[in-house]
Amino acid sequence: MNLLLPILAVLIGFGISYFLHRKSTTINLLLAFSGSFLLSVTVLEFLPDIYNSGVSSIGVFILGGILLQIILEYLSGGAEHGHFHLSKEKKSFPFVLFISLSIHAFLEGIPLHGNAHLLYAVIVHKVPIAIIIASFLFNTNLSKLKIAVFLILFALMTPLGSFVQNNTSLLDEISIYLDAIVIGIFLHVSTTILFESSKDHKFNIYKFGIIVFGIVLALVL
Repeated sequence: MNLLLPILAVLIGFGISYFLHRKSTTINLLLAFSGSFLLSVTVLEFLPDIYNSGVSSIGVFILGGILLQIILEYLSGGAEHGHFHLSKEKKSFPFVLFISLSIHAFLEGIPLHGNAHLLYAVIVHKVPIAIIIASFLFNTNLSKLKIAVFLILFALMTPLGSFVQNNTSLLDEISIYLDAIVIGIFLHVSTTILFESSKDHKFNIYKFGIIVFGIVLALVL
Protein backbone atom coordinates (compact mmCIF):
# COMPACT_ATOMS: atom_id res chain seq x y z
CA MET A 1 0.00 0.00 0.00
CA ASN A 2 2.81 2.42 0.78
CA LEU A 3 4.07 1.86 -2.79
CA LEU A 4 0.79 2.00 -4.69
CA LEU A 5 -1.37 4.53 -2.84
CA PRO A 6 0.96 7.54 -3.28
CA ILE A 7 1.05 6.82 -7.02
CA LEU A 8 -2.74 6.58 -7.09
CA ALA A 9 -3.05 9.88 -5.20
CA VAL A 10 -0.96 11.71 -7.80
CA LEU A 11 -2.87 10.11 -10.68
CA ILE A 12 -6.17 11.10 -9.10
CA GLY A 13 -4.95 14.67 -8.71
CA PHE A 14 -3.77 14.89 -12.31
CA GLY A 15 -6.99 13.26 -13.51
CA ILE A 16 -9.16 15.75 -11.63
CA SER A 17 -7.14 18.62 -13.08
CA TYR A 18 -7.34 17.26 -16.62
CA PHE A 19 -10.98 16.21 -16.79
CA LEU A 20 -12.68 18.59 -14.37
CA HIS A 21 -12.65 22.32 -13.83
CA ARG A 22 -10.48 23.42 -10.96
CA LYS A 23 -12.39 25.41 -8.34
CA SER A 24 -9.99 27.43 -6.22
CA THR A 25 -12.30 27.47 -3.16
CA THR A 26 -12.62 23.69 -3.13
CA ILE A 27 -8.89 23.21 -3.63
CA ASN A 28 -8.07 25.65 -0.84
CA LEU A 29 -10.36 23.80 1.55
CA LEU A 30 -8.87 20.46 0.53
CA LEU A 31 -5.41 21.92 1.08
CA ALA A 32 -6.43 23.16 4.53
CA PHE A 33 -7.76 19.72 5.46
CA SER A 34 -4.63 17.99 4.19
CA GLY A 35 -2.42 20.44 6.08
CA SER A 36 -4.27 20.02 9.37
CA PHE A 37 -4.36 16.23 9.06
CA LEU A 38 -0.66 16.03 8.16
CA LEU A 39 0.29 18.35 11.01
CA SER A 40 -1.86 16.45 13.51
CA VAL A 41 -0.47 13.03 12.57
CA THR A 42 3.07 14.42 12.70
CA VAL A 43 2.60 15.97 16.15
CA LEU A 44 0.52 13.17 17.68
CA GLU A 45 2.41 10.13 16.36
CA PHE A 46 5.50 10.77 14.27
CA LEU A 47 7.15 13.35 16.55
CA PRO A 48 6.73 11.43 19.86
CA ASP A 49 8.03 8.22 18.27
CA ILE A 50 11.22 9.82 17.05
CA TYR A 51 11.92 11.56 20.35
CA ASN A 52 11.52 8.21 22.10
CA SER A 53 14.45 6.95 20.03
CA GLY A 54 16.83 8.50 22.54
CA VAL A 55 18.95 10.34 19.95
CA SER A 56 19.97 13.55 21.69
CA SER A 57 20.55 15.61 18.56
CA ILE A 58 17.21 14.80 16.94
CA GLY A 59 15.93 18.36 17.31
CA VAL A 60 18.81 19.68 15.24
CA PHE A 61 17.80 17.48 12.32
CA ILE A 62 14.15 18.53 12.63
CA LEU A 63 15.29 22.14 12.31
CA GLY A 64 17.48 21.06 9.41
CA GLY A 65 14.40 19.64 7.71
CA ILE A 66 12.63 22.98 8.06
CA LEU A 67 15.60 24.77 6.50
CA LEU A 68 15.82 22.19 3.71
CA GLN A 69 12.14 22.69 2.91
CA ILE A 70 12.64 26.45 2.74
CA ILE A 71 15.37 25.87 0.15
CA LEU A 72 13.22 23.42 -1.82
CA GLU A 73 10.32 25.87 -1.84
CA TYR A 74 12.61 28.60 -3.12
CA LEU A 75 13.49 26.33 -6.04
CA SER A 76 9.93 25.11 -6.69
CA GLY A 77 8.16 28.39 -6.00
CA GLY A 78 6.12 26.88 -3.17
CA ALA A 79 4.54 24.01 -5.11
CA GLU A 80 4.72 21.73 -2.04
CA HIS A 81 2.02 23.78 -0.34
CA GLY A 82 0.06 24.80 -3.42
CA HIS A 83 1.47 28.17 -4.37
CA PHE A 84 3.68 28.54 -7.41
CA HIS A 85 3.64 30.04 -10.87
CA LEU A 86 4.95 28.68 -14.14
CA SER A 87 5.25 30.77 -17.28
CA LYS A 88 2.53 29.96 -19.80
CA GLU A 89 5.12 30.34 -22.55
CA LYS A 90 7.35 27.64 -21.08
CA LYS A 91 8.18 24.82 -23.53
CA SER A 92 11.23 23.19 -21.93
CA PHE A 93 10.96 20.54 -19.23
CA PRO A 94 10.87 22.27 -15.78
CA PHE A 95 13.92 20.51 -14.34
CA VAL A 96 14.35 22.76 -11.29
CA LEU A 97 10.71 22.30 -10.30
CA PHE A 98 10.94 18.56 -10.90
CA ILE A 99 14.15 18.10 -8.89
CA SER A 100 12.80 20.10 -5.96
CA LEU A 101 9.51 18.20 -5.86
CA SER A 102 11.31 14.88 -6.32
CA ILE A 103 13.61 15.45 -3.34
CA HIS A 104 10.59 16.36 -1.23
CA ALA A 105 8.58 13.35 -2.43
CA PHE A 106 11.47 10.88 -2.05
CA LEU A 107 12.17 11.95 1.52
CA GLU A 108 8.51 11.78 2.57
CA GLY A 109 8.38 8.18 1.39
CA ILE A 110 11.15 7.04 3.75
CA PRO A 111 9.14 6.85 7.02
CA LEU A 112 5.88 5.48 5.57
CA HIS A 113 6.53 1.79 6.23
CA GLY A 114 4.55 0.59 9.23
CA ASN A 115 2.82 3.94 9.79
CA ALA A 116 -0.61 3.75 8.19
CA HIS A 117 -1.80 7.10 9.54
CA LEU A 118 1.23 8.90 8.15
CA LEU A 119 0.66 7.15 4.82
CA TYR A 120 -2.93 8.40 4.75
CA ALA A 121 -1.80 11.93 5.64
CA VAL A 122 0.73 11.96 2.78
CA ILE A 123 -1.90 10.66 0.35
CA VAL A 124 -4.44 13.29 1.39
CA HIS A 125 -1.73 15.93 0.97
CA LYS A 126 -0.69 14.71 -2.47
CA VAL A 127 -4.09 14.94 -4.15
CA PRO A 128 -4.61 18.75 -3.97
CA ILE A 129 -0.91 19.38 -4.66
CA ALA A 130 -1.09 17.18 -7.76
CA ILE A 131 -4.21 19.04 -8.90
CA ILE A 132 -2.48 22.40 -8.56
CA ILE A 133 0.75 21.29 -10.23
CA ALA A 134 -1.16 19.68 -13.10
CA SER A 135 -3.30 22.78 -13.59
CA PHE A 136 -0.20 24.91 -14.13
CA LEU A 137 1.45 22.34 -16.39
CA PHE A 138 -1.64 22.01 -18.58
CA ASN A 139 -1.76 25.80 -18.98
CA THR A 140 1.78 25.98 -20.38
CA ASN A 141 3.10 25.18 -23.84
CA LEU A 142 4.68 21.97 -22.57
CA SER A 143 3.94 18.99 -24.77
CA LYS A 144 1.64 16.25 -23.49
CA LEU A 145 4.66 13.91 -23.54
CA LYS A 146 6.70 16.15 -21.22
CA ILE A 147 3.75 16.54 -18.88
CA ALA A 148 3.24 12.76 -18.86
CA VAL A 149 6.94 12.17 -18.09
CA PHE A 150 6.74 14.74 -15.26
CA LEU A 151 3.59 13.05 -13.91
CA ILE A 152 4.97 9.51 -13.98
CA LEU A 153 8.37 10.33 -12.49
CA PHE A 154 6.90 12.56 -9.79
CA ALA A 155 4.35 9.87 -8.87
CA LEU A 156 7.16 7.32 -8.44
CA MET A 157 9.34 9.39 -6.10
CA THR A 158 7.50 8.72 -2.83
CA PRO A 159 7.20 4.95 -3.48
CA LEU A 160 10.88 4.94 -4.44
CA GLY A 161 11.84 6.46 -1.08
CA SER A 162 9.72 3.88 0.72
CA PHE A 163 11.14 1.05 -1.38
CA VAL A 164 14.77 2.05 -0.78
CA GLN A 165 14.16 2.31 2.96
CA ASN A 166 12.33 -1.01 3.27
CA ASN A 167 14.23 -3.21 0.82
CA THR A 168 17.84 -2.09 1.04
CA SER A 169 20.34 -1.32 3.78
CA LEU A 170 21.51 1.93 2.21
CA LEU A 171 19.73 4.17 4.70
CA ASP A 172 19.77 1.98 7.81
CA GLU A 173 22.42 3.93 9.71
CA ILE A 174 20.90 7.33 9.01
CA SER A 175 17.19 6.50 8.89
CA ILE A 176 16.45 8.08 12.27
CA TYR A 177 18.04 11.34 11.12
CA LEU A 178 16.17 11.23 7.82
CA ASP A 179 12.93 10.72 9.73
CA ALA A 180 13.73 13.82 11.78
CA ILE A 181 14.38 15.80 8.60
CA VAL A 182 11.04 14.63 7.21
CA ILE A 183 9.31 15.81 10.39
CA GLY A 184 10.81 19.24 9.82
CA ILE A 185 9.60 19.18 6.23
CA PHE A 186 6.08 18.17 7.30
CA LEU A 187 5.96 20.82 10.02
CA HIS A 188 6.97 23.56 7.61
CA VAL A 189 4.66 22.50 4.78
CA SER A 190 1.60 21.89 6.96
CA THR A 191 1.92 25.08 8.99
CA THR A 192 2.51 27.13 5.84
CA ILE A 193 -0.74 25.76 4.42
CA LEU A 194 -2.65 26.49 7.63
CA PHE A 195 -1.27 29.85 8.64
CA GLU A 196 -0.86 31.66 5.34
CA SER A 197 -3.06 34.71 5.34
CA SER A 198 -6.50 34.28 3.88
CA LYS A 199 -7.75 36.70 1.27
CA ASP A 200 -7.79 40.21 2.72
CA HIS A 201 -6.69 38.66 6.05
CA LYS A 202 -10.31 37.76 6.86
CA PHE A 203 -11.33 34.92 9.13
CA ASN A 204 -12.73 32.07 7.04
CA ILE A 205 -15.20 29.96 9.00
CA TYR A 206 -15.21 27.24 6.35
CA LYS A 207 -11.43 26.93 6.37
CA PHE A 208 -11.42 26.91 10.18
CA GLY A 209 -14.06 24.19 10.24
CA ILE A 210 -12.18 21.97 7.80
CA ILE A 211 -8.96 22.45 9.82
CA VAL A 212 -10.75 21.36 13.00
CA PHE A 213 -12.16 18.36 11.12
CA GLY A 214 -8.66 17.32 10.05
CA ILE A 215 -7.41 17.55 13.64
CA VAL A 216 -10.36 15.61 15.05
CA LEU A 217 -9.98 12.91 12.41
CA ALA A 218 -6.32 12.46 13.34
CA LEU A 219 -7.29 12.22 17.01
CA VAL A 220 -9.91 9.50 16.54
CA LEU A 221 -8.02 7.32 14.07
